[in-house]
Amino acid sequence: MGEEELLRARAVSEVRAAVRRLDPDSEEHELAALGLPVGQLADVLAPSLFGGHRLVVVTGVHEAATALVDSLLSYAKDPDPELTLVLVHSGGKRNEALLKAYRQAGAAEDECAKLVSAGDRMTFVRNEVRRAGGRITPDAATALLEAVGNDLRSLSAAASQLVSDFGGSIDADAVARFHRGQAEVTGFTVAERVLVGDHAGSIEMLRWALDRGVPHVLLADAIADGVRTAARVASLGTTNIGDLARQLKMPPWKVKKAQAQARGWTIPALQQAIGVAAGLNADVKGVAASADYALERAVRRIVALRAAAGGGRGARPASRY
Repeated sequence: MGEEELLRARAVSEVRAAVRRLDPDSEEHELAALGLPVGQLADVLAPSLFGGHRLVVVTGVHEAATALVDSLLSYAKDPDPELTLVLVHSGGKRNEALLKAYRQAGAAEDECAKLVSAGDRMTFVRNEVRRAGGRITPDAATALLEAVGNDLRSLSAAASQLVSDFGGSIDADAVARFHRGQAEVTGFTVAERVLVGDHAGSIEMLRWALDRGVPHVLLADAIADGVRTAARVASLGTTNIGDLARQLKMPPWKVKKAQAQARGWTIPALQQAIGVAAGLNADVKGVAASADYALERAVRRIVALRAAAGGGRGARPASRY
């Protein structure tokens, strides 16, 4: 229970992990309370015909209708011992009686209150760095808060990346260098990571770019330009930078960069990547419901294509996308 979405998500994940340790084949259901038919809830709470443990997560119970609340109150009086039920409430007074009844029934409660004070957020940053296996100095934690802001997901991601980039000990200079690098993210930064097959790096750079307001169209154009340039360089039967620069009417520095990015690709894979980039161009101009999702999906697909062609770091199989 509480306003902090990241902490609520983690609490649910911890319960899910505990259930899987108890029963790796456990059946899982996650339902949103808003508009949920009582009959559907009753179906997932009813004893299973096949045995085994079950996990049922009901999110947004502060928005549950009266009939659904009554059903949950009734269940609390006679819970199934082979079922773990998680109720997720964002805090406040709505459906407070439901929470009270579950407390009285012996339910465990995880407080996920919003971190409003600077001290609380400072503690969060230190704990996140510790979770990632590092240590951070007080001035570095302050610098990170000033650089990233108060969003816990962004702070958590930054803490993890700092430990990954700079090792176990984080000081203010490391934070300054890290943030300066992220602030300079452009569409071409993202495209470079994508073309060399850096799965984790390309997703990280894309999210930083989106967080800093780089327009979707510029990101899509940079990815498309990178893929097309790599394809043009790879399709010619020479590696001489001067010859390529003359044939393609491109500056030598750009040819050299494109050669490095084309390494590990095959022509058929680059042709497929061009198709993905073309689809992305349409998606970010209104075809897709979410331009953010379309960009991330395209990045994953292109990285996967490079991996299938024989290169790439940390890429996942193309069939998953």
